[in-house]
Amino acid sequence: QVQLAESGGGSVQVGGSVRLSCAAIGYSVRRWCMAWFRQGPGKEREGVAALDWFGDRHYADSVKGRFTISTEDAKNTLYLQMNSLKPEDTDMYFCAADCRDVGTGFLDATNYNNWGQGTQVSVSS
Repeated sequence: QVQLAESGGGSVQVGGSVRLSCAAIGYSVRRWCMAWFRQGPGKEREGVAALDWFGDRHYADSVKGRFTISTEDAKNTLYLQMNSLKPEDTDMYFCAADCRDVGTGFLDATNYNNWGQGTQVSVSS
C-alpha cells in the first residue's frame, strides 16, 4: 500500500522560500509520475508541478521560474522548492503519486492514484 507523507509547510513572508517534502512508502520516486497540487477552501485542486513518465518537469504557469520539483532517491522523497512566494501561493499542498495514463495531463488531479494528507503553506507580508 502506498503512503505519502508531506512535511515542510508553514508560515513565510512574501518573497521567501519554503521546501516541501513528500516521503514515499510503497512507491519508488525513481518511477516518477509524481506531482504537487494545491487547494484552498472553495477552490478546485490545482496542479502545481509534476514529474512525468520520463522525468520531464511540468509546471503551472503561475509558478514557472519560482518552483522546482525534484526527487532524492536515497531518501525516496519528492520535493517542491518554492521561491519568491506570493500571497496567492497560500494553500494546502498535496503530494500525488502513480499516474494512470500518459493521455491525461500530468497536472490533472484525476491522473493520480495516491495522495498525501497535505501540508499548509501560508504566505503573508
